[in-house]
Amino acid sequence: MFKQSEQHLDTYYAHSCREQLRQFAPLTGAQRYDVAVVGAGFSGLHTALRLAEAGKRVVLLEASRVAWAASGRNGGQAILGWSCDMPPLEKSLGLERARRLWDGMRWAADEIRALPQRHGFDCDYRAGHLWTSVMPRRVALLHEWQEHAAHKWGHDQLQFIPRDQLGDWVASERYQAGLFDPLGGHLNPLKLALGLAAAFERAGGVIHEQSRVLSYHRGSDGYHLTCASGSVQSEVLVLACNAYIDKLDPQLAKRILPVGNYQVATAPLDPALAESLLPRNSCVTDNQFVLDYFRRTPDNRLLFGGGCTYLGGLPKDIAAATRPFIERVFPQLTGVPIEFSWGGHLDISMHRTPDIGGEDNRYWLQGYSGHGVLPTLAGARAVADAILGNGDELALYQGLRNPQFPGGELLAAPLEAVGKAWYRLRDFI
Repeated sequence: MFKQSEQHLDTYYAHSCREQLRQFAPLTGAQRYDVAVVGAGFSGLHTALRLAEAGKRVVLLEASRVAWAASGRNGGQAILGWSCDMPPLEKSLGLERARRLWDGMRWAADEIRALPQRHGFDCDYRAGHLWTSVMPRRVALLHEWQEHAAHKWGHDQLQFIPRDQLGDWVASERYQAGLFDPLGGHLNPLKLALGLAAAFERAGGVIHEQSRVLSYHRGSDGYHLTCASGSVQSEVLVLACNAYIDKLDPQLAKRILPVGNYQVATAPLDPALAESLLPRNSCVTDNQFVLDYFRRTPDNRLLFGGGCTYLGGLPKDIAAATRPFIERVFPQLTGVPIEFSWGGHLDISMHRTPDIGGEDNRYWLQGYSGHGVLPTLAGARAVADAILGNGDELALYQGLRNPQFPGGELLAAPLEAVGKAWYRLRDFI
């Protein structure tokens, strides 16, 4: 069980949202709602908002603060697809059903741009994602995805960028080629979460922070949730706890592994320098197994991440651990001041496929495996629609097999770390 706090970490995002941050009162007394959602990250917020707009009485219970964990600390890259890529989905579901899941992802890419306009908030959304190859032999992966995206998934807007044109996109000699997706983009995740929370309240929803759900059980009259200073009875329960499911639901917890991830934000750069690094202002990822990801912020910082740990801890000095990777990509930033550094935990599934499902009016969303800005929105639509009576899309997610991690609570992380060490070695070789 990871320690949670009453305050957001001192991240770039919290700094940028300091005037928008507010506290929601803890749960007190015995309450009754149509739906109880546990976890106020992206999954919980998206699901709760859709249900409240449909007329359901919804309460959102958060152990710490709204978007306190990965939803408020991530890289902010709104990239189409899932961490596992499409082959495992096609293998499990077949082409036609996997195509329906992809259509949901295309919807999410449009919806993430429409939500701020619809609800009157700004999340610093900027269009464009550039997927790059570090190794010459992995340029073929870019071509392969471009072909499959067009012919299998109906996504024919990807643009291949050869090495001699990459300077127009990213000022780095590290990359061999790139693939530009105009439907991807980047945003401030904490601003998005706070905007969703405000929209949920306006739709009649109720949020309680500092209200960790200690236990729940199902009775003849629905679900009963117990918190330290109150309780909730609801007809429907949604578990959107991700890496922080802990002991609340041991069976769900066995299907995910918490992984540490961290990133930094530089001090504001000279505007001309910032623009020269990323002239098109796209976010960038590479196709190494342990990838780098980075982007420009509206105040001309470079936000850079990618480091991860499988044994629970984080580097003592995240800035020092990340600096060599920044300077490897951008030697022109050697010695650049780093103003913010932070980390946290995300939830990975065994096959990196999303673990989304429901039974007996109990639903869950988890296993985004580090790729959750758009997938959480697509998954939330599937869950909300199922609660409202249409379970077709949720049935697709439930066709994905997400086994438990081997080794139990003590050995799962070390075994996974050994396996990932092999893939890291392949990155270097």
